[in-house]
Amino acid sequence: MTSKTSCRKSWLASANGDTDFPVENLPHGVFVAADGPRLGIAIGDCVLDVAAVDHGIDPGLLARPVWNDFMAAGPAVWAALRHRLQDLLSDPAQRPAVEPHLRPLAGMSLLLPFAVTEYTDFYAGMHHAQNVGALFRDPQNALPRNWLSIPVGYNGRASSVVVSGSDIRRPWGQILDPGADLPRLAPSARFDFELELGAVVGLPSTGMIDTARAFEMIFGYVLLNDWSARDIQTWEYQPLGPFQSKATATTIGPWIVPRAALEPFRIGAPQRLRPLLPYLEEAEPSRYDIGVEVLLQPEGGEAQVITRTGADALYYSAAQQLCHHALCGCAMRTGDLLGSGTISGPDPGSYGSLLEITRGGIEPLALGGAERAGFLADGDRVTLRGAARGKDYRIGFGTCEGRVLPAAGLPPAFQLAEEDLV
Repeated sequence: MTSKTSCRKSWLASANGDTDFPVENLPHGVFVAADGPRLGIAIGDCVLDVAAVDHGIDPGLLARPVWNDFMAAGPAVWAALRHRLQDLLSDPAQRPAVEPHLRPLAGMSLLLPFAVTEYTDFYAGMHHAQNVGALFRDPQNALPRNWLSIPVGYNGRASSVVVSGSDIRRPWGQILDPGADLPRLAPSARFDFELELGAVVGLPSTGMIDTARAFEMIFGYVLLNDWSARDIQTWEYQPLGPFQSKATATTIGPWIVPRAALEPFRIGAPQRLRPLLPYLEEAEPSRYDIGVEVLLQPEGGEAQVITRTGADALYYSAAQQLCHHALCGCAMRTGDLLGSGTISGPDPGSYGSLLEITRGGIEPLALGGAERAGFLADGDRVTLRGAARGKDYRIGFGTCEGRVLPAAGLPPAFQLAEEDLV
């Protein structure tokens, strides 16, 4: 791991010391002000109204309450704003001009930080792929034959991406019970989270791109929870893979941590168990040493950390995923979101989903000194946290959370259709 040994100090006291948001971070978000949504930068325990300060870039790039226009302007503009804001927030002479445009972060309503153009979720965690493969296939051949050669993914639903804090309604779907001949329509009883990071594409592309160009196209990263209905997934996933089981919602954190803030935490590729084709090779490291964890809080109970792991467990980088995504000529666009796939370590305390922690629901989940059935219950609140850590500071992502609500009632027409099938 490579990391800086010190962090620039800010005149804002809360930006120094124990905070996710020092002046070396400056993640991008959207907050709700009295006059409507505004572009904001998290700093310490505050949000800076970016458009209101002397930011030094084209104001038109900050006119809409999403960061897409700014992202499309490219790395030179990204760097110009970053350096300018770092100067404004670290130079005491700038305090009188900047401080009036800081808002307390506590209690702030936060929106999606960018308009999600397309969403693709990958499957880049080897431990996760092995664990899931062992549950659903021969444990001796847990990895699909193509997994060590291809960044496997599926196209998700951009319309289902929601910001942290949004409630998640338990989904209905077709479920095939063990030994049954026909499926039934029912709420998912095996609803799950998946601990992931999301890469946010800043620059568009047409045609094939190499991994170096793909790395440059990525603006930053968010925490991501790919909610998954495992019982729906079991019935539908063959032959074309996830569909309704993954379409309920994908929750992302409200803050895009810029790629520049993570530069000191880049790490090299893992040991390859099979040589990659040359187009997927990387000349420079593009994975990151980021610690991530999941907290689960049952309704009326206390939040408890149920897993801790790190993004170094990912076998493929976001740049490799993006490069492979465009291989067939697929155009990538500003605002595309790429999920990393579930981040799991080698032991149950580092697994990134309940499917793995409970071995497919066979083992109970230990929570608050008690045991219960292994998947999410109504009222559960799932919170993801993540940070890259230097010697005396951290680059944090804030939190990414969602609460599970009971399934909605079926419309009458659906109820009649189900009765007709019985």
